[in-house]
Amino acid sequence: MLLMSRATFLAGAKKSIPIMLGYTPLGLAFGVVAREQGLAVWQAALMSLTAFSGSGQFIAVGMLGAGFGVSAILLTTFLVNLRYLLFSASMAPHVGKLSTLAQSIVAFGITDETFTLNMSGFDRQAADRDFILGVNICPHLSWIINSALGAAVGSMIPDINRYGVNFALPAMFIALLVMQIKDRITLAVAVISGLISTGIALLTTNGSHIIAATVIAATIGVILCQCRQKSTS
Repeated sequence: MLLMSRATFLAGAKKSIPIMLGYTPLGLAFGVVAREQGLAVWQAALMSLTAFSGSGQFIAVGMLGAGFGVSAILLTTFLVNLRYLLFSASMAPHVGKLSTLAQSIVAFGITDETFTLNMSGFDRQAADRDFILGVNICPHLSWIINSALGAAVGSMIPDINRYGVNFALPAMFIALLVMQIKDRITLAVAVISGLISTGIALLTTNGSHIIAATVIAATIGVILCQCRQKSTS
């Protein structure tokens, strides 16, 4: 059982307000897209409760709508969310003294934004369990609520695609891609991945093009990075 300091938890929650505000439009958009792909309101909310991965959830509902199998969806979202393994490893030295239950809750609530906020706090003071939980839990609640609201709104609007919602998913993916392109190597990997995915998709309909493109392009990216390191050493 977790006995928390209310004041410390609320201090963490207060720090996370900008994150919650940022999650509002994204959560609403996810709910609308999930509804457009055939999910019920409760299913959209349940996914946000149990998954809590913005990009992963957008990808999952998009693949569901496209008819991909469960194994392909699980593997793709696993690869997309691998960065959280690194985030958790970075936080481990700071939360190692917490109970197993507290560490599990903290790990589940890690996102790009909450990780950044918590790590910036560790530079100034020791990790405080209740503060971290406030930072992690409140944005999660915001994500769940807005996902449900978005799905509810989407279910009440007839022919919602005429408002451009059907392009929300590709737009989200494009934005995520642009954020990852930081140099010529990442640009090359993105282009190669797109070409491979398109080529395989034209030859097969079993949905393997995404996984194949991910593995091949990532391998090429590693090779290019190693070549760059050798040339500069």
